[in-house]
Amino acid sequence: MTDKIVVFSTCDSAEEAERLARQLVETRLAACVNVIPRIMSYYRWKEQVQTSTEWLLVIKSSRDLFEQVRLRLETSHSYELPEVMALPIVAGSPNFLAWLDAELTGDSRG
Repeated sequence: MTDKIVVFSTCDSAEEAERLARQLVETRLAACVNVIPRIMSYYRWKEQVQTSTEWLLVIKSSRDLFEQVRLRLETSHSYELPEVMALPIVAGSPNFLAWLDAELTGDSRG
């Protein structure tokens, strides 16, 4: 088990996805953010089943930085209730995990 995580969040536009991805990487809360365009989401919201086209953010970070990532997404997001879910990275290539370590400082230095 590593201390690294993948955080998922969705956005309603390419512009918002790009803005959030850049913020997370520039502030070193994420080493990398993949943006997957135009996924279809089905969910219940305010007692109605909804369907939306969304952009999925796949955020590579660490457990130590999760609260900062969560706060950044919740305060910068256009959604009333943004998705912020973290899954553990159980294992990974040593070189990639070392690169994550080097990139994740949680500040804007770099």
